[in-house]
Amino acid sequence: MAGVLTLISLVIDTATDRTSVALFHRNELLFDGYHDGATAHAEALPKLVSDALAVEKNINQVVVGMGPGPFTGLRVGIVFAQSFAQARNIAWRGVCSLDGFDVDADEYIVTSDARRKELYWAKYSKGERTYGPQVSTPEHVSELPEKKFGFGFGPTIYPSMALLLAKSQSTSVTQPIYLRRPDAVPTSERK
Repeated sequence: MAGVLTLISLVIDTATDRTSVALFHRNELLFDGYHDGATAHAEALPKLVSDALAVEKNINQVVVGMGPGPFTGLRVGIVFAQSFAQARNIAWRGVCSLDGFDVDADEYIVTSDARRKELYWAKYSKGERTYGPQVSTPEHVSELPEKKFGFGFGPTIYPSMALLLAKSQSTSVTQPIYLRRPDAVPTSERK
């Protein structure tokens, strides 16, 4: 119908070692692509978005995972999403990447690799985050009573693009979720 805005959402996540991109018409998946590689976000993301744009160019909003995740990977996804949205004069919404982990349990913890022998994690009850996100050692997370899913506790899982889109309707994270300082430090701060 003429004059009716069709909602097309571009969803991006780079909070893990996977670069993920999806395109939705409302809740219908039009494109879903990913590239695995902890240091390949900057190269993979533009290619995946280009593939998505070949399916549909008229994007109305961008949803982006805001972490927690490694500094560089997060920065690539967030800056790309914000720049894309600004260039097209469309809205962008941020969501906690851990909120996109699709788990079939009532009370649980999801984890992702924080490197440095640590995990990013958060607690959930019936799909809603009740605590976190946090960064801790695997030993600390192991001591928590809830069932655990994700890195270090079974197969690695990645954010569901559909779930990130759904979560973006009820929440908006405006700042990256960095739970520790980046590995790189200015020369003046090195010891």
